[in-house]
Amino acid sequence: MTSSYGQFVVVLLIFVGVLAVTFFVTKWMSGYQSGRKNGSNIELIESAPLSTGKYIQIVRLGERYYALAVSKDNVTLIGELDRDSLIINDSGSGSGGMSFKDIISKVSSASGSEAHVNEEKE
Repeated sequence: MTSSYGQFVVVLLIFVGVLAVTFFVTKWMSGYQSGRKNGSNIELIESAPLSTGKYIQIVRLGERYYALAVSKDNVTLIGELDRDSLIINDSGSGSGGMSFKDIISKVSSASGSEAHVNEEKE
């Protein structure tokens, strides 16, 4: 019986080790990717889905801004945009300026408030 507990502890430690390695590799890759993006002349400003596999995107190429229609097999230039007509968030993050930690805390607080509302209803 003690050998099964020992095996369980070993498997649990290996699992935690794999999770830790995954976490640190992910952090390293995100830092590497963000380092590659700095100083580039191409930037995706915003993207919105139109239907399955079809998007409208605003991109910056150098100092100019363009609206593109993007599908699986085709990219079509809709037109050039004036920077003054755009609302650009200079947060530097693709998730609307929120870190993963901020998103998780927002989701957990929202689910906590739902539980609180459900408790009040009962």
